[in-house]
Amino acid sequence: MKILVVGSGGREHALVWKLARSRSVRKIYCAPGNGGIAKVAECVEIKADNIDKITEFAKQNAVDLTVIGPEVPLAAGIVDKFNSRGLRIFGPTKEAARIESSKVFMKMLMKKLGVPTAEFEIFDDSAKAKEYIDNLKGKFVIKADGLAGGKGAIICQTKEEGLKDINAIMEDKIFGNAGKRVVIEECLEGEEASIIVVTDGNDIVPFVSSQDHKRIYDGDKGPNTGGMGAYSPAPVITDKIFGEIMKDIITPTIDGLRAEEIPYRGVLYAGIMMTHSGPRILEFNCRFGDPETQAIFPRLKSDLVELIEASIDEEIDKISLQWDERPCVSVVIASGGYPGNYKTGVEIDGLDALEKLKDIFVFHAGTKKVDDKIMTSGGRVLNVTALGRDIKEAIDKCYEAVNLIHFEGMHFRRDIGYRALEKIKA
Repeated sequence: MKILVVGSGGREHALVWKLARSRSVRKIYCAPGNGGIAKVAECVEIKADNIDKITEFAKQNAVDLTVIGPEVPLAAGIVDKFNSRGLRIFGPTKEAARIESSKVFMKMLMKKLGVPTAEFEIFDDSAKAKEYIDNLKGKFVIKADGLAGGKGAIICQTKEEGLKDINAIMEDKIFGNAGKRVVIEECLEGEEASIIVVTDGNDIVPFVSSQDHKRIYDGDKGPNTGGMGAYSPAPVITDKIFGEIMKDIITPTIDGLRAEEIPYRGVLYAGIMMTHSGPRILEFNCRFGDPETQAIFPRLKSDLVELIEASIDEEIDKISLQWDERPCVSVVIASGGYPGNYKTGVEIDGLDALEKLKDIFVFHAGTKKVDDKIMTSGGRVLNVTALGRDIKEAIDKCYEAVNLIHFEGMHFRRDIGYRALEKIKA
């Protein structure tokens, strides 16, 4: 079987790594890939958003299955394009991907289905949005309707901040057309967690829980990032709460989309806030989470290809996943300056030493191979991942491995998994 993975980050490296472990796979391509992926797959110089070229490549190279990593090609309709050409692909259609690509669509659907979420209002006029903000009390959140590279949700501490952000989003158009409409919603308080499922539009197979760390600095300080690390499982999601999330949030959403004649097939990622009133949905993503995937896949014992094919063929009900009970921790090493301006083309040392360590996995994100060297090429550079007998051992092993890696300006959080440790101590 020949597989094409689309994307170039740590999530895509984890996908390639896991797919390569399937007996049915004999060849993997990755478009465009990165320096680490190049060790496992043949990297193809096609950008992830170039749908036409990706489609032609799959056709010309008789690719049996294409797996999409990032949201942009899904939102642009790559699944519809493949389907029209008779090519096999894993992921939701353009219309179904609106669950992520349009915050307005997602919030209106939640309201219609009665799925618990933050109270909200929608605006396409900046003057009316400002008038609404003038009457708010306390913190609130402004979300650009469209895709904004993970930066479109802004927590506002004061009215003044909110008015400034409305100007930036709707008038200065810092997110382009993504900010034509905005959602203004209450700021939910609590602890966040991630729930990822795979569905065929009817039945659902859930993955184990995980928790991301979005802020750049220890103690959840500083600006938001694409994610500075993750761990699985998340102790805040007990078996009882997991059942509530499936019953009250995930299942009604899949059933509701089907009732709207928008069958959802593929991965559905739910960002959950655990409030005093129970779980609330913050956001849905139409793809695997990053960096959550890097903390989940080392725990997955089952064949990922079988799961993906069952989703496409509407046979998810035949699948039961097997998991490694050991916790897993993944720490992101970033370029200095990220998520702002940062330097690239810096040589990375120490990677060879990690290849010999048991239960340690290094998933590359922003790297490229130049001759025999691995160089930095992005903001988030590496995901160093470890399995342990318990969460403390997984954390300790992960940071021991991180400390073997060196490059100029490297930055990482030193507290990934701290909430899990606090719960154990409590």
